[in-house]
Amino acid sequence: MSRTLLGERPRDTRRDLAAALAAALLVLTAAVVGYVIEHRDGTLFVSAAPLLGHWGPHTGPGTAAAITVAVVVVAYGPGLAARLPWRGLLPALWGTTTAWTFSLALIDGWERGVASRLTTRYEYLQVISPVDRFHDIPAALRDFTHHILLHSPDHWPPHIAGHPPAATLTFVLLDRAGLGGGAWAGVWCVVVGATAGVAVLVAVRALAGEALARRAAPFLALAPAAVWMGTSADGYFAAVAAWALALLALAVTGHRPRTAGLASGLLFGLTAYLSYGLTLISVIAGAVLLLGRRSRLRPLPYVLAGLTVVPLVFTLLGFNWWEAYRLLVTRYYEGAGGIRPYGYWVWANLACTVLITGPATAAGLRRAGAAAGRIAVATVRPRPTPAPADPPPVPAPPGPAAGEPARLAVLVVAALLALLVADLSGMSKAETERIWLPFALWLLPAGAFLPRPRVWLVAQAALALLLNHLLLTGW
Repeated sequence: MSRTLLGERPRDTRRDLAAALAAALLVLTAAVVGYVIEHRDGTLFVSAAPLLGHWGPHTGPGTAAAITVAVVVVAYGPGLAARLPWRGLLPALWGTTTAWTFSLALIDGWERGVASRLTTRYEYLQVISPVDRFHDIPAALRDFTHHILLHSPDHWPPHIAGHPPAATLTFVLLDRAGLGGGAWAGVWCVVVGATAGVAVLVAVRALAGEALARRAAPFLALAPAAVWMGTSADGYFAAVAAWALALLALAVTGHRPRTAGLASGLLFGLTAYLSYGLTLISVIAGAVLLLGRRSRLRPLPYVLAGLTVVPLVFTLLGFNWWEAYRLLVTRYYEGAGGIRPYGYWVWANLACTVLITGPATAAGLRRAGAAAGRIAVATVRPRPTPAPADPPPVPAPPGPAAGEPARLAVLVVAALLALLVADLSGMSKAETERIWLPFALWLLPAGAFLPRPRVWLVAQAALALLLNHLLLTGW
């Protein structure tokens, strides 16, 4: 298995390139068809289909820094990821991801790229300043559902209405702690969001082995997704969800199952109160449970105990999650969501995913899909009984142990499945370059399957740099 997935046969290389080319053609098709639909009907509500943004070639203070980070990661990332002690690799990944995200954001300048992103009329800080509608938090929670619909009095701005109140409360509490305003909110989202890659790496190591985790590290550090991780609140949401899954992975593989299980449950509960759509993280959680050890069910009581805490607190404070979600669906179709054509976005959303995960992920997913197919065949095909005279098995080659690539493939395919369910739901028409960050980050480890990582890292970095220099993104 590891020979096939991690080898460099010409046929495999051609197939990798074909997968990357197919992904590029999907993006091109979405751009051309989107341009025609928007200029003919005006129903997409995006100016740079399939992305939300505007065409605007530019450079900025972050240009030199972003190029420098990209060159350093391409040149030294794979080698350092293989050699650094594990405890050194994790903070190195966090620091590199933070630098990459900040430098990309600063291409648009400090004010537009960081300080004012979360202060627009759609965003969370609108209910904190100039009028603090959360000055009495329990009262605001009890009254939350009365302001979701567009025709309700003093209806919430789109992002407050579109998310459970834990999202807004994060910024309210930052403000109470003396870290108010858009700059602190932006820094929070970048610094916390940059830990998401560390969480993914921890989970990959626990479930699929350290060798593959180390191969995945540079792809997590230099992800095109960083264009939208800085500074979108969805980057922060992605980190919370990623740590919930990482702690679950540790729990089901025997690493402090009680403590990790309880902490995982707490974060799963918080995740559900940050974004309604993140309940689909349960699909990836199911894969984590499947990949756990034989004692994987032992931590579940602790996970479930932790899972009840956040919902219980919000319910006691008067917020009804199910009622709010029902009203959100109504509001979604009252606005642009009811006009945007499902027939376009159901496949153009996937083009957005290509742009946040890059060509390396498209090629890696091809290999992950091949591995998943072999697993399915092996499951239904009876194994031949070896004859007594069979020679002893050949020792596994250096690198990932036998079975570890297949385990990583299961994790990656589960993330893809969660993303596809979100797509088919019709509740994510456009803007998925930020909305799907919590799912897309779990596709990035597919880069671990690829030989010649530096070539693919160049492609990843080039895509991110082109996007941020050619477009003025909406998030």
